[in-house]
Formats: sequence, structure tokens, C-alpha cells
Amino acid sequence: MASKNRAALITKVLKVVKKHYKPTAPPKERSLLENLIFSCCLENSLHEPAEKVFHSLSTDYFDWNEVRVSTIKELAEVLKPLNDPAESATRLKRVLQSVFETHYSFDLEPLKKQNIGVAVKTIEKYNGSTPFIVAYVTQQSLGGHSIPVNQGLLESMRVVGVVTDAEAAKGAVPGLERTVPKNKGVETGSLLHQLGVEMHRSPYGPTIRKLLLEIEPDAKDNLPKRPKADEPAPPEPVKAPAAAAPAKAAPAPTKAAEPAKKPAPKKEEPAKPAATKKPEKKPEKKAAPPAKKPTAKAAPPAKKKPTTATKKLVKKKPR
Repeated sequence: MASKNRAALITKVLKVVKKHYKPTAPPKERSLLENLIFSCCLENSLHEPAEKVFHSLSTDYFDWNEVRVSTIKELAEVLKPLNDPAESATRLKRVLQSVFETHYSFDLEPLKKQNIGVAVKTIEKYNGSTPFIVAYVTQQSLGGHSIPVNQGLLESMRVVGVVTDAEAAKGAVPGLERTVPKNKGVETGSLLHQLGVEMHRSPYGPTIRKLLLEIEPDAKDNLPKRPKADEPAPPEPVKAPAAAAPAKAAPAPTKAAEPAKKPAPKKEEPAKPAATKKPEKKPEKKAAPPAKKPTAKAAPPAKKKPTTATKKLVKKKPR
């Protein structure tokens, strides 16, 4: 995008946010560590709730080391007033742990004496650190000209055409610091931050839509679109096969018939007497042999009678 067009769009953005929001300024007496911790809470929330939870962290805990060793769940309870308590608690715990492992203390004031570039790189290396946190600490504690940009502001700038998708993915708005004078950096940053928080809080709400369309009326097609979770419309064709389910339901009664199958085997057990059919055949075979024996015995006596008769006749003839 041409720098002139980008600068003109940024100017339009600033004009609208000045019209709808009031600038805020955090206390100047905070240490570098305190600004680091505060930025962890502020990233996606307004200044008022961020100040509230920062005060709770400062007074409810013995020191920052106690905050460091607390669980994310415990910290999230303290950070409930924020828009993203769990995410903020995760950032806070990771940053404090990284600070302790890097310096073995929670005194970061020596970073102010270093070259600003070296100090910025040190902060960037902290685990849990984000571009917003780095920019906020640079602006508030290191005296650099850096405007904090959260994800909601990046998305807003993308919608109105200030940055491309690729530039938004890098987490920066090119030309923003050139367009905004350094002496207006804190004030302008707080106004832009409120726009970003609104986008993060309610990306599909009427408030953010009106603001973005006021900045760029042609940005309607770029506005965030609610995910079509109501796309269970395609499942309707799936319901058609479900209609065929009644056919499958018919076999269900057959499952009910299964109990009838269980008694059937019990009846089969008494049916075992069917095996008595075999003994019926056995007696037939046994009866057959005795029938043959009497026939064999009857034959021989028949033969003996004629022999005796003939003998008597022979004896009578000589008389």
C-alpha cells in the first residue's frame, strides 16, 4: 500500500477514535517491572479493570515472587474483571517466571541504562511477551516512540484497509509511529487501544461495525463475519438417510424375539427323549434273532420222527 494512502487512512482512524473515546494515562511513577506486569493485564481490556486487578496483585500478594509461584487458575480468579482472565494470567505467570530465570531477581531498572535496542530485545525474549507488551514497556519505561497494538486493533486496521493480511500477521501497523507525533503517542495509543478492545470484546456487535464503517464506508465486505455454526443445514440431507432408519427399526423387534429363543433351547432339553427312538430300533433287532432260533429247532425233530417210524416198519416185516 502506498504510504500516502496509508497515512490518510490512519488519520481517518484517529479522527473517529478521538470523536468516540477519551484518552487515559497510566501513572508515570511505575517501575519497568510494574509496567511489564500491567501490560500483561491491559492487552485486551480497558484501563479501568486493568488498574483494578493490578492493584489487587500489588496488595493481595506478599511480593511478585508469590505471584510467580501461584497457579494460573488462582491468578485467573484475581484477573476476573478482565476480558481474558485466563490468557492474561498465563502471560503474567510466564513473563514473571522468565524474568526470574533471566535475572534471578525482579529488579529490571538496570535495563533503562542500556541502549534502548538492547533493552527491547531483552524484553522480547521473555517467555509470554507479546508485541503489545514490548511496545507498552518501550513507551512507558524506555522512552521510545512505540504505540502498543493489540490483536483487536490489528483486525480493525485490516478491515478499514490500513494494513494487509500479511502485515497484520506480523503484528505491526507500518507507518503508525510516523503519522503520530511522539508527544502524542501515549494519548493516541490509549484511544486506539479502546478501539481494539471493542473489536476483541464484540467483533460482530453493532458498535464496532458502526465505528469501522464510519472510518471506511466501503469496508462492509471486510467486516468480521460470524462463523456459520448454523451450518447444520447440510445435515438435513443426512436426515434423509435417517428416515431409512425406520426400516432398521423393524429388525429391532427381532431383538425382542431373542428372549423367545432362550426358552426354545430349554424345550430342546426335554426333547432329548427323542434319543429313545434309537432304543426302539434296538428291540426290533433283538426280537428278530429269537424268531430264527425256534424255526431252526423245529426242523430237526421233524426229521427224527420219520426215521423212527421207518425202523419200526422194518422190524414188523419179518414177523
